[in-house]
Amino acid sequence: MNYGFAIDNRSCIGCHACSTACKSENSVPLGVSRTWVKSVEVGRYPDVRRDFQVTRCNHCEDPPCARICPVTAMYRRPDGIVEFDGDVCIGCKGCLQACPYDAVHIDPATGTAAKCHFCAHRVEVGAEPACVVVCPTHSILAGDLDDPGSEISRFLDGQDTTVRKPEAGTRPNLFYVEGSQAAQRPEAAPMDPGGMAFAQVVLDLGDGPPLKTRPIGAPASAPPEGTVAGQMVQLAYNAQHKVPWHWQVPAYLVTKAIGTGMLMLVSAQLLWGMTLGTDHVLAVLTLALAMLAATTALLVGDLERPERFLRIVLRPQWQSWIARGAFILIGLSSVTGLWWGLELLGIASPRRLLAGLTLPLAVAGAGYTAFLFRQARGRDLWQDPELPAHMVFQAALAGAAALLLLSGTGWALPMHQGEWVRAGTLAVVADLVFTARAYHWVPSETEAGRRAVHAILRGRYARLFWVVGVGLGHVAPLVLLGMGTALPLAGALMLVGLYAFEHAFVMAPQHIPNS
Repeated sequence: MNYGFAIDNRSCIGCHACSTACKSENSVPLGVSRTWVKSVEVGRYPDVRRDFQVTRCNHCEDPPCARICPVTAMYRRPDGIVEFDGDVCIGCKGCLQACPYDAVHIDPATGTAAKCHFCAHRVEVGAEPACVVVCPTHSILAGDLDDPGSEISRFLDGQDTTVRKPEAGTRPNLFYVEGSQAAQRPEAAPMDPGGMAFAQVVLDLGDGPPLKTRPIGAPASAPPEGTVAGQMVQLAYNAQHKVPWHWQVPAYLVTKAIGTGMLMLVSAQLLWGMTLGTDHVLAVLTLALAMLAATTALLVGDLERPERFLRIVLRPQWQSWIARGAFILIGLSSVTGLWWGLELLGIASPRRLLAGLTLPLAVAGAGYTAFLFRQARGRDLWQDPELPAHMVFQAALAGAAALLLLSGTGWALPMHQGEWVRAGTLAVVADLVFTARAYHWVPSETEAGRRAVHAILRGRYARLFWVVGVGLGHVAPLVLLGMGTALPLAGALMLVGLYAFEHAFVMAPQHIPNS
């Protein structure tokens, strides 16, 4: 058994009955939708048509939302329905990032993930989903795709169908007959704040004030410069797209990079044979533990249901890099805490052994987030295969910056400034090389990826990226490190630049709609 949907665009009239029926049947709050009808106007006056697209969860055979979920709150049932359990969800919003279709949202009433679940409560008693029942033109069909005698299988037999974003590799079970490319490709009809129908305020995208549209009856703004097969296209109505992750995520990337980077560098130096006093080691371990604690606080604080955070440990879903990362950080914190306690007691004999245990855990802690980002298949910019190595070098940059700050205070490690200068210089150069490769030398293969890069290099994040990230955060520190002066300032600027890089990297692709 494999349940799926078919949408007949030849008969859909865009009446929104499916949307309202879904809201009524499932008590969906205002401001979010499990099903909505996207509308796109195509052509030039007077030859203009309006294309409709019933938009919802695709009930994929390989659902990335289920793979990234750390607690199995999102899962695929044996009958093919991709279901969610709001009583289990911790509100990490990973499923929103993983969905290439903008089909998942956070329910404002419960703080947990929700989406179309095929009206599973109706299907289980032999009824059809509410949207199918209410559709006046029978444009929505639902049923078992594996049963050749089912209505949906007979309808689809011999039909030319399309699915949304086949390149995402999710194998959707939502098929469109004569689906509109103008509606299925989000980049074909970009959002025009002055031209949306039915709305006076676009939903807040999470980075700055809401985009205000024209009052009803006021002159419309110029249409966007989208085209499909040489025709003008303009988005008339859409819903759902929001920015799930905010400043806490780039901040967590920086605090994690500082903690893991310091541990990486000091552990490697100890294994190489460097001699460090107990006070020096304690200073590094104390700051590293503080940064790991701050990382945990930021991660838990960003959950919609932070009181449920222990479920990551108590019922982990092992395919998820959110769950794997939690255990990596727990392991790293445990070994570092043990090392800190022994140093505090003056027991230095197992130092090299503990450094040998810490180094691989610190590298894993620095790099695991890259695999988490790659599970977020709804954000094309994050799919860079070299991102794990990039994040390890960023951790080395942050660790060297923190060690330069420590050495500048005179509290610890002043005699090893030369090592941290060399490590910091190498990490800054490597970070610039990795960034240039990702944003310039190897262009993104997808339109969404190219639009995110444009936002970073020439759009809304350009000033943050070039002035703060590149100028203050990389070029200025390289000059100071080369001169061997104001090293604590160089370390501070390196951390400021790293945050600027991470903020642009995290935020830019989230503004690209997937529906």
